[in-house]
Amino acid sequence: MQILENISLKSYNTFGIDVTASHFVSVTTVADLQKVLGLKAYPKKLILGGGSNLLLTNDVDALVIHINMKGIAVVSETDTTIQVKASAGENWHEFVLWCLQKDYGGLENLSLIPGNVGTAPIQNIGAYGVELKDLFVSCTALEIQTGRLQTFLKSDCNFGYRHSIFKQEVAGQYIICSVTFQLTKTNHVLHTKYGAILEELNNMKIQKPNIQAISNAVIAIRQRKLPDPKQIGNSGSFFKNPIVSVATYNSIKQQFPNVPAYTVSNSEVKIPAGWLIEKAGFKGKRFGNYGVHKHQALVLVNYSNASGNDIFKLATLIQHTIKRLFNVSLEFEVNIL
Repeated sequence: MQILENISLKSYNTFGIDVTASHFVSVTTVADLQKVLGLKAYPKKLILGGGSNLLLTNDVDALVIHINMKGIAVVSETDTTIQVKASAGENWHEFVLWCLQKDYGGLENLSLIPGNVGTAPIQNIGAYGVELKDLFVSCTALEIQTGRLQTFLKSDCNFGYRHSIFKQEVAGQYIICSVTFQLTKTNHVLHTKYGAILEELNNMKIQKPNIQAISNAVIAIRQRKLPDPKQIGNSGSFFKNPIVSVATYNSIKQQFPNVPAYTVSNSEVKIPAGWLIEKAGFKGKRFGNYGVHKHQALVLVNYSNASGNDIFKLATLIQHTIKRLFNVSLEFEVNIL
């Protein structure tokens, strides 16, 4: 474990924003993490996982602690189910593929989501009808102030749409070190009704899909719609899908009869943020070396050497425009630093 000085964070965030950390350390064990958190010589500290849900707008005058703990282990199993624990530094998609290779079902709809295992519960990642909370058993987290490990069960985490206790109620107080999931070994429950999965399976000429086929379908869909961060800097979906009142929805529907919406309750519906952004004329719009992706309006992209402030100004412009045109407030899904 070595503390480095003046390190570029360009390769540690999927937007590829080139800012400098005054000090940087990569930790591979819980013991090292506890030791680093106790260093009084560095009063300012920033925890960095996979950098997939982060927009850096300034240099970081702090000790950046990169969570790089690795390891996957079986905790327990029955004839039909298995509990698997993954360390925080494991790449999320690689962990999903590991489970699929073992024929463990449940995570296949969450294939190709960028980021690491440790940050996945924070925003309760989800895609194609499945959310992390559906498979979550518990996580082990380190309390930053005391250095003590604590276990959070599913009932402790207050999971909601892109929400958890770690994002709001105890934000910044804990570092997730590992996550345990309950998966199926037999009689896998297949989720194929959301989005274009069934259409993709038909295109693949698969009539009786298994979990591997669903994963392949999800990967194919995401690769068509979303840019690879290794090729074009991005952080996936930049905005949350807004939940609006039925009255607001009806008002939009008067002007746009085909507006898509999903019922949340008797009084609320969810409208795809990407649809709103596209209708506002931003889809595919480029501003020099940054812009909105041509295939998915939810995704802001760094084509080459854009600054974090460039991306932030664009995101703010989109927010204001959607509010003016539709009277809908868009929330950022990405953390701004």
